[in-house]
Amino acid sequence: MYHHPAPRSRVISRRALLQGGVAAAVLGAAGGGSLARAAAAGATLADGDHVSALVIGSGYGGAVTALRLTQAGIATSVVEMGMAWNTPGPDGKIFCNMLRPDQRSYWLRTSTDQPLGYFLGIPANKPIGRYTGVLDSERFSGIRVYQGRGVGGGSLVNGGMAVQPLRSYFEEVLPSVDPRAMYDTYFPRANAALGVNHIDPAWFEAAECYRYARLSRNQAHASGYRTTFVPNVYDFTYMAREQANTVPRSALASEVIYGNNYGKRTLDKTYLAAAAATGRLSVTAQHVVTAVTPAPAGGYAVTMTQIGTGGEPVAGKTVRADRVFFAAGSIGTSKLLVAMKAAGALSGLPDAVGQGWGNNGNVMVARANHVWDTTGALQAGMPAMGIDNWSDARGPVFAEIAPFPTGVELWVSLYLAITRNPERARFVFDSGTGTVGLTWRTAQNQPAVDAAKRVFDAINAEQFTVYRRDLFGPGKIWGDDFTYHPLGGCILNQATDNYGRLPGFPGLYVMDGSLIPGNIGVNPFVTITALAERNIEKIITTDLS
Repeated sequence: MYHHPAPRSRVISRRALLQGGVAAAVLGAAGGGSLARAAAAGATLADGDHVSALVIGSGYGGAVTALRLTQAGIATSVVEMGMAWNTPGPDGKIFCNMLRPDQRSYWLRTSTDQPLGYFLGIPANKPIGRYTGVLDSERFSGIRVYQGRGVGGGSLVNGGMAVQPLRSYFEEVLPSVDPRAMYDTYFPRANAALGVNHIDPAWFEAAECYRYARLSRNQAHASGYRTTFVPNVYDFTYMAREQANTVPRSALASEVIYGNNYGKRTLDKTYLAAAAATGRLSVTAQHVVTAVTPAPAGGYAVTMTQIGTGGEPVAGKTVRADRVFFAAGSIGTSKLLVAMKAAGALSGLPDAVGQGWGNNGNVMVARANHVWDTTGALQAGMPAMGIDNWSDARGPVFAEIAPFPTGVELWVSLYLAITRNPERARFVFDSGTGTVGLTWRTAQNQPAVDAAKRVFDAINAEQFTVYRRDLFGPGKIWGDDFTYHPLGGCILNQATDNYGRLPGFPGLYVMDGSLIPGNIGVNPFVTITALAERNIEKIITTDLS
């Protein structure tokens, strides 16, 4: 399913990787300083401020928007509900790891809510202090949605797999977008700015930390399935040095879903750092936007609440913005727009707002290996390979071979399958509670389960292995009630025009994963980034010149 294998000239040698890693580290350190200055207290928006451009959210769409606006000479304010993750905790680290989660791990919870919440059928979640932690597990009636909380959004908590969708499937999902421009211009632009790199295949074959991936690859091949390497935004040179114990460990220290302390090229080190370096960016963290309404003086009044680290309100503010860019993610943007439409503040929004949400066909599964088939106690938290069965017309599957980095040998092979699931849901405003819900039901993920089952039933049959039935709940095989990849809610060319403009409201734009109708077939962040690059280029040229 990965769009194009890296040509040999792009498979980086150890020497080139080392040189590139050092350069990236220097660039990241310099950019991080400028971003810290942009997020300093003096840059925080005050009640009554008037700004040219306000971006709600600092994830992929928001970071692209911020960079390109500031490069175009436009002073830009980013508002982020999460923290600026730049201050070490008592252990000297900014982020905690998966084995010893503390208050830094989850957004305003008193216990963890891990995707694999059980072991041997026994609940494995741990109590934590209530804090504005880095990972949100937002619960709706039929699904949990994992989202990053902090300056950098989802880039802080994902596995970094930078995968382009199959071109024919992209054309099917987003038919109004010129595929030639995307694959010739905007995907390459996104990959370059994100710092995407490729693993050295020779190093992969020898690396102890990828024993788990090689085992799953070999079992897939023996069962008639092909696999493919996938690029990543984690610096593979740094990982090689982790394996050699010459640098502090991160991907090899069970760090991934609660943030990485080293090695990972997150948005605060790439797009946002470059935007801050222009001198035209301000970042206001720990502020939750609650309303966007037309302002009598022109532009839009953006109402927000500043919160403390326990989630408590600190101050209410209203800022006037000439233009507002919604980039709070599929969930955040959709909920806010649906609420504004229901309240009458943006009553003229299209009926398509809030429609077309999907979970990118996510389903997780684990297999129990024989005792002689070891997966390794040391496992890289950054996946580097996937099983590609997208050509199966009965149920396409792209399954990343995921780590289970517990620090001990458990003989478990874990997979996050991305499938073609046509089921969709919508966001609905509840006038009684004043909240926005999602109509998704767990049963709607059955097409994803069926597609994944065909693949892993075949592997189990060939290997004489079985599913683990204890990691997602007692007797539960499939992790079908959560997603890492929320998509849709404000579909491009339906809820918006073909470049993310909201019809009837000049100066309002949508720039994030809510534009993609529910399913893109691979990890979506490169597609979100490239689509934002396309849209903001058009907006700057036609609306702001």
